[in-house]
Amino acid sequence: MIDSQSVKGTPESAVESGFDGGKLVTGRKRHILCDTMGCLIVVVVHAANVFDGKAARQVITKLFSCLHTVTKIWADGAYSGSELFDWVFSQFGCRLEVVRKQKGLPGFQVLPRRWIVERTFAWLIRSRRLNKDYERKPTSSEAQVYLASSRLLLRQIHDNQTPYKTASG
Repeated sequence: MIDSQSVKGTPESAVESGFDGGKLVTGRKRHILCDTMGCLIVVVVHAANVFDGKAARQVITKLFSCLHTVTKIWADGAYSGSELFDWVFSQFGCRLEVVRKQKGLPGFQVLPRRWIVERTFAWLIRSRRLNKDYERKPTSSEAQVYLASSRLLLRQIHDNQTPYKTASG
């Protein structure tokens, strides 16, 4: 699954930052690609004013430089467009599938496959260092995301969850 998250910037991250008009955020945008379990595979950080469909080419190219077994990528409506679909298929033999909301149903809907990448963002944002973009370079921001993701993976592997203390003990 591929998705992006706009993050507010700080004075340190003013270089290579922009304004995301959709989210009304000045800062940077994190594009992630994760597997079906929500484990991070690839992250790319860039200015927030870069359109998702344009940045997707960089993210997907980075994915296939290290992993060649992917046959389908799920995305939201920001990645729709036959030009991007055709490019992904011709370059990598992979299908890009947009998961859309069912028509006729009012209100919030949990979209199949799409909630996984949103959950990954929720896991990552729990790392204090990722609540804003504090880094001068986008590559340093990417490193912070990989670091937080590595910590999450190690905790999942080791099953080292911090127990909550109750009032009685």
